[in-house]
Amino acid sequence: MRREEVARYVAALAGPIGTRMGLEIVDVELRGGGRHQVLHVLADRAGGIGVEDCARLSEALSRELDLYDLPLGAYTLEVSSPGLDRALRKPEHFIQFSGRAVAVTTFAPVDGQRRFRGRLLGLVDGRVAVRLEDGREVRFGTEEIAQAHLVVEMEDLRQDLRRS
Repeated sequence: MRREEVARYVAALAGPIGTRMGLEIVDVELRGGGRHQVLHVLADRAGGIGVEDCARLSEALSRELDLYDLPLGAYTLEVSSPGLDRALRKPEHFIQFSGRAVAVTTFAPVDGQRRFRGRLLGLVDGRVAVRLEDGREVRFGTEEIAQAHLVVEMEDLRQDLRRS
């Protein structure tokens, strides 16, 4: 079983567990190799999650994974929050975080560049739309995006502190 298949399988197991806990499973990734594999699970909810939430999800998911014979060998399970500068990978992420500052890197140049920074406008006609700092609007197919993540702004930090 390839890394991506393992990640999808674990995401399918983690999804219902997270839902019962009021959490969204944002991403699952298998990193490393040999005896140093890390099964990394990112979870979140409106208002953010704490260490206790991560520990509860880790414990429940660990019990569930023990029931299945995944071809992983030795691995470490890590459960964490995606953080303030969270990666955007799914189309729903680009909708959810519309209005926020983002940084996008494309696989191939678009209008002569690969790195873009601006305000996320969401999905327009199925494409990720970003208003760049110079006022231009660019759109990308999700398959064109190598990486996209939120950019932390002072207002984001203030809101996070207010929630604490």
